[in-house]
Amino acid sequence: MIKVLIVDDSRVAQEFLAHILASDPSVQVAGVANNGEEALEMTRIKRPDVITMDIHMPGMDGFEVTRSIMETLPTPIVMVSASSTATEVASSFRMLEAGALALILRPPGIGQPGHEAAARELVLTVKLMSEIKVIRRIRPAARAGLSGPAAQAAGEIQLVAIGASTGGPPALHKILSALPRDLAAPVLIVQHIAAGFTAGFVEWLGGASSFPVHIAAQGETPLPGHAYVAPDGFHMGVSGGPRIELSDQAPENGLRPSVNHLFRSVARVLGPRAVGVLLTGMGRDGADELKTMKDKGAVTIAQDEASSVVHGMPGEAVKLGAATYILPPEGIASMLAGLIDKANGRNK
Repeated sequence: MIKVLIVDDSRVAQEFLAHILASDPSVQVAGVANNGEEALEMTRIKRPDVITMDIHMPGMDGFEVTRSIMETLPTPIVMVSASSTATEVASSFRMLEAGALALILRPPGIGQPGHEAAARELVLTVKLMSEIKVIRRIRPAARAGLSGPAAQAAGEIQLVAIGASTGGPPALHKILSALPRDLAAPVLIVQHIAAGFTAGFVEWLGGASSFPVHIAAQGETPLPGHAYVAPDGFHMGVSGGPRIELSDQAPENGLRPSVNHLFRSVARVLGPRAVGVLLTGMGRDGADELKTMKDKGAVTIAQDEASSVVHGMPGEAVKLGAATYILPPEGIASMLAGLIDKANGRNK
């Protein structure tokens, strides 16, 4: 049985989530906490396999509780958001930085449109996250010496393609915040994230970055020093130019957007004029296609195991020999900046 602790200050929300989770015979609601202090105590006593966490609570809010749990009794945490408003999203991504694994919208009420599908997604997310072995999170400290080895590119770099899943938002936040404002190539990003949160995710990344971050649009030409995130429900790739191509083709590995689609497209269109980066995430989306990019002459990078929340995707790429370099997010940012400047004939 998967033991779940529900943390929410609303009795109605508690009962609603308990009803949904208990509908699966492999899930047991081990307890309910009304506030942050109770959540810490019940985590210590009940030792749940996974926690569903509300964001806004009196006293200790979801961010403080998540940070405290990850520092003392590391436990997989799924954030259950009541809405995808800008304020809610900003709080949600702070909790991902603190160590929560996933973000999902609370399902609509019983009998409302979309309830059954959203309820299934909640149960599946809880079950998947319960399998992740989380580690103690130490409060951020400065890390030095992460520039990584000197990288070589075959010629001008026209585009950076990044794929990420579980644990990806904080890694992307670190990378984009460390890239220079005048980066001489555009960055295309596929991040597996719950529908409805992409706009807030883009706004959050933009607040960390020194350059603009956009939701990608069909047919636009990606500009140097700009980042583009695949929109909900669409694969993102590139065509000659390059130009952004969005597609509603069938999901790959059950995912749309998929990292597979982006990397395969970039390998075909740009070959050695691109860089591929595969970050933390469950499964193997992007691993084979990172190898394709490498075979076409691109520089390829996988996130290292120590800094990955889940080393599934980058780990699979490493097993295939798909990664030219294996680095933490800080090292990835440093390498990208230096590599692109050098390849594009700029010396700083």
